Amino acid sequence: MNKGRGDLDQLGGDERLAREWLGGLTLNPALPASVLTRLLTVEELPAYSSSWLARCPLDRERTAVLVAAPRIDHRLQAVENPTADVDVLARLARDPEPRVRFVYAAIAGDFGRRVPEGVPEVLAGDSEARVRRMATQWDLPVAVRARLAEDEDALVRASALTADLWPRLSAAVREALLADPEPRVRDAVAQLFPPEPVPRAEPDERVQDPDPFVRSRAAQDPEVPTALALRLAEDPDDSVRLSLSMREDLTEEQRSAVAYVVPNGYHTPPRWIVERGHQPDIARRAAASGHVLLRRSIAMQRHLPADVVDRLAEDEDFFVKLTLCQSCQEAPHALVLEMYAHWHGLKWTLVRSHPNFAKPGLARFVDHPDARLRRAALDDPEAGPELVLRLIDDPEVGWWALRDPRLPSQELNQRLNVPDSARNAAANPALPPETMHRLLDLSGVANPAGSH
Repeated sequence: MNKGRGDLDQLGGDERLAREWLGGLTLNPALPASVLTRLLTVEELPAYSSSWLARCPLDRERTAVLVAAPRIDHRLQAVENPTADVDVLARLARDPEPRVRFVYAAIAGDFGRRVPEGVPEVLAGDSEARVRRMATQWDLPVAVRARLAEDEDALVRASALTADLWPRLSAAVREALLADPEPRVRDAVAQLFPPEPVPRAEPDERVQDPDPFVRSRAAQDPEVPTALALRLAEDPDDSVRLSLSMREDLTEEQRSAVAYVVPNGYHTPPRWIVERGHQPDIARRAAASGHVLLRRSIAMQRHLPADVVDRLAEDEDFFVKLTLCQSCQEAPHALVLEMYAHWHGLKWTLVRSHPNFAKPGLARFVDHPDARLRRAALDDPEAGPELVLRLIDDPEVGWWALRDPRLPSQELNQRLNVPDSARNAAANPALPPETMHRLLDLSGVANPAGSH
């Protein structure tokens, strides 16, 4: 085999190349439905391709291929894919395999997906009790929910009950549920009528409560007078003092007088910032605070006024700036790039998805000693094929260059001939469908009639 040529007709008979092509195609975001259909016939793909169907982009046509796939695990991965077409996916509500129907019923609405009209009713009428039970989480017509409240399965009956449904049930059904032989059903009925809440203790009692959790809640409760809450400034419990320090009604002088301790890791933003942090006056006040957790909290807002963004982008605290880049859509390009280059947390690559990351001018990093910045050079929207070619043999960045659609076709075909680069070349979205099919042919993959 001549591995130095770009002519695919020279390929064939190399088992390692075939494995690399197949694995690379599972990583290709531009698979046409015809190629996907053929890949589904491969009994065993490379290990790194596990769960690939739950990650690959699915349009309506590709979703239809998966929903009709003979293998159960393929159909299950369609349900787990957040890009799947919801209307096509809804066909799984009638799938012949109960496990598929159950998983679909459980997560049909995940990822913010719309559940098509009529689907909950289909699931509510399923022959499997566990599927019917999952259907109760959806908005069901009263008649359907009422029917489930009389289901033969006790857990279905229990999960179907809601406070809105109860008065619409007949007296006979309510009496039957109250006397249901299954304790879990009776418990579900009891939960529809919670006991009267115990009157909350007076503010001064809460501030003096021996439980630090109660004192911490009192410290941040706006209904507790400021002067009373400030008694907790010397509390022996760190969490109590921290809660007090983030009260909205404190002046900066009062706040700085509290000996609070900033904990490591994630912190819960105070309620007043969660609820009203989108208001410019609240955002400006928090951003100007000397309390680092208030600044980190306001940096979590998706949108902020320009002056607040500018201020937080210059903050002395690294995590204020990092949070701004991870959460705020207006975080400046230079800061996003800085965080991408210097943050070493587990999710550092997610910074690249920020709308202000890819900008003209990133090509200047093509020869930078930092591999992350050389990788960033590929995100320059104005860079051409020559930049991709300069990075294609980079030991740390080259695999990204191989997947770049700007890679010239002649070079792409040549790299398909080389085992060490074949996988990433096959993952390039610019690979023509006919070439993908040629790779499948050479790998001995079945070609259903009419697939290409």
